[in-house]
Amino acid sequence: MQAEDKNVVVGVIGGSGMYHLDNLNFVRGDTLHLQSPSASSSSVPSRANIAALKSLGVRVILAFSAVGSLREDIPPGTFALPSQIIDRTKGIRPATFFDGSVVAHTSFGDPISPKLGKWLEKAVTSTLSSASKKEGNNDSAEEVKLVTNKCIVCMEGPQFSTRAESLMYRQWGGDLINMSVLPEAKLAKEAEISYGLIATGTDYDSWRLESEAITTADVFKTLQDNANRSRLVAASVLDELSIAASQGDILSMEVGSMKLSIMPRSENQKEEDREKLRYILPEYFSD
Repeated sequence: MQAEDKNVVVGVIGGSGMYHLDNLNFVRGDTLHLQSPSASSSSVPSRANIAALKSLGVRVILAFSAVGSLREDIPPGTFALPSQIIDRTKGIRPATFFDGSVVAHTSFGDPISPKLGKWLEKAVTSTLSSASKKEGNNDSAEEVKLVTNKCIVCMEGPQFSTRAESLMYRQWGGDLINMSVLPEAKLAKEAEISYGLIATGTDYDSWRLESEAITTADVFKTLQDNANRSRLVAASVLDELSIAASQGDILSMEVGSMKLSIMPRSENQKEEDREKLRYILPEYFSD
């Protein structure tokens, strides 16, 4: 990323198969430019990525991710807009900017921006409908399914779930599972960035006892088709999303949200910690 990109409003974080988007400034998992993956989800420098996006002026993050399905009615190839998250990471990943002498307790009841989710539902539905008709010569193609308001489980990895875990997640109310939505969503919330996730199903995880347990080969069977459609969605919605973000309404839940989450300044706060936070939230740490 270059300094002249300071006015960028929307940042894109891409998952499997989404490492190449034409004409986009792109933060992927392990680096600040487009490359093939070289780090597991547990070792991705998410704090650096979110901080870099915030420093460029990003106000909206749109993440794409391949996910496993925990429901029969969310078959591989389905697009999903999750609204809730269950955290099954193990404390390995730094998940806050407030790990020093400055304390904050961030509201995380709505981990994925509700207003951004509603905006994306309309935009993604329109794009997928148009794409399905083109794929079927405008006549007979079955439309790609989009489901909304789903709960995604974020597991540590890099191994896939055991059958017992997969069944447990279903009992907990999980609908989808991946390894990357956290700590991205938590860090975006602390940085007052609106965060949305477009998920694409690749497999049924390991809960179907009559089927073989999930393998990487299963994932790759649908990954390429999903990635192609995800790139189409990105190309179709990003310009309009940038305009909507600039107008501000879809950001109203995030802007100013940290003001009452940060504990009052005390003599125990270290200046070096405040300086680091000034990079993320200059409006609260400018003095």
